[in-house]
Amino acid sequence: MATRTDPKKDVVIIGLGWTGSILGMELAQDGLEILALERGADRNTVPDFQYPDAFDELKYGIRYGLMQKPAQSTLTVRRNLNETALPYRHLGAFLPGDGVGGAGVHWNGQSWRPLEVEYRLKSYVEERFGAAVIPEGMQIQDWGVTAAEVEPFMNKFERVAGISGKAGNIGGTIHEGGNPFEAARSEEYPLPPLKNTWDSELFAEAARKHGYHPFPRPSANASRAYVNDYGMQLGPCNYCGFCERYGCNNYSKSSPQVCVLDALKRKPNFSYKTQCEVLKIEKAQDGKTATGVTYFDEKSGDTVFQPADIVLVCAFSLHNVHLMLLSGIGQPYDPVSGEGVIGRNYSYQMTGGTGMWFKDKVFNPFVGTGSGGMSIDDFSIGQIDFTKEGFIGGSYITGSHTGGRPIEQLSLPPGTPAWGAGWKKAAGDWYGHAISIGTHGSNMSYRDCYLDLDPTYKDRHGRALLRMTFDWKPNDIRMTQFMKGKIEEIARSLQPDRMASSYKADGAHFDVRPYQSTHNVGGAVMGTDPKTSAINRYLQSWDCHNVWVMGASAFPQNTQYNPTGPLGGLAYWAAEALRKDYLKSPRPLM
Repeated sequence: MATRTDPKKDVVIIGLGWTGSILGMELAQDGLEILALERGADRNTVPDFQYPDAFDELKYGIRYGLMQKPAQSTLTVRRNLNETALPYRHLGAFLPGDGVGGAGVHWNGQSWRPLEVEYRLKSYVEERFGAAVIPEGMQIQDWGVTAAEVEPFMNKFERVAGISGKAGNIGGTIHEGGNPFEAARSEEYPLPPLKNTWDSELFAEAARKHGYHPFPRPSANASRAYVNDYGMQLGPCNYCGFCERYGCNNYSKSSPQVCVLDALKRKPNFSYKTQCEVLKIEKAQDGKTATGVTYFDEKSGDTVFQPADIVLVCAFSLHNVHLMLLSGIGQPYDPVSGEGVIGRNYSYQMTGGTGMWFKDKVFNPFVGTGSGGMSIDDFSIGQIDFTKEGFIGGSYITGSHTGGRPIEQLSLPPGTPAWGAGWKKAAGDWYGHAISIGTHGSNMSYRDCYLDLDPTYKDRHGRALLRMTFDWKPNDIRMTQFMKGKIEEIARSLQPDRMASSYKADGAHFDVRPYQSTHNVGGAVMGTDPKTSAINRYLQSWDCHNVWVMGASAFPQNTQYNPTGPLGGLAYWAAEALRKDYLKSPRPLM
């Protein structure tokens, strides 16, 4: 029960990361009164990421200073319907961001667009290979939009974020040096590619000798000074090697703070509150619209009802789904009957890599950036014969390093003692002599991989925790083992003195302890059929037309790429529908 009711707003935004910032900026231009509620603390480049404090490896790299604390926000995890889910008590597999900017503060900056076939994956598979190639239990879906439809909005996000890269397909014409397999783009990247480190050049040279097509990885690390569409300035990356898990002190890594928020805060019709956790989206008596949200104010201890005409759910993907379930918006998914939509099609990301050590090569790993490096897409989803290879999916492959931080990024060969004199000697012998080639692959959706409310565990507000049911499947393991073979072939051609690989193998089960990626997707997926999707093609709830759900929770299965690019592009796509259609006549859009 709310202890007070605040004055009504036109729009309330839940979460002030990438999507919340984008929607706030776009809608503020129409004069709407907007309030954003952020569960974490406020964060600004200065003083929060100023030098030298931002380079505290123990605080941020090891103790997760920018991440949500499980004591305040967690979920339970199990691998199948027969297991009892237990709480995720120590961050490991994925690292949700905390505070203003969200994971957009601590990400590496890898900014991709999905392939053309990924937007219509089920249709593509059935048309090219036949429905029989889809394994029993796999639940892939089309997104309900096409690459061509969202291209202008992907382009807008890249201009706002100042993405560095080299286009490979402009208007259907293939351009040398870019990714020849990408979906057609309307123009070149806003900034040229980052400079390459030596390990990336070695990988690219070896890839070319194998007949592949290396290109610079698209990056939200600015290659030179840049001013975006909102008048926000980025400085050129200085290759400090402190990207993932850290805020950028140099205004070089694209983040909501650097690219949007300081312009948004100048809008007189926009305001935001921090340390305010939304507990529930409140519905009208008929259940067809939302009336606002109820939130807990950490500073005052009050439970507050915030009335609003439009509710934008812009939190981390898992929190979006949790809030929809707690609010009773949409039918919860049941894996037994296959009915329901909220929680359906949760999926993760398939990663792995091969490390190499060279006695006579020094790579200066301290010169690094979050999204530098060279990649190949020769084994992407659109380039693989699923019938022949026995799996649905694909991966990009990259040779790169992001830094040489002594605690997190000291790479030693297998068999090195874990401590003592032997470990110290190996650290001296091998630091700076290691490189790696990695796979970043798709993860399909399945009938029994989903999100729901835990029947046992509750959070500090007395609400049921979110429960994740997920495990690796044979299809995706076959995909990553295929990539292992291709990567090891390239790695051996570099003739390292030592080499070791780490990939999911047959029989592997999901383990929450080691970090893998923060790319949790699905659970409130988009589509054109309300029986299999929670939101429509504009990211508008089928059940409550004034509730819109942003972020990677909309992905029907995971792409082979990092999710931030389409996450941003779809936010602009939704903002266009809101501004040009919905505001004129609030209703379900078709």
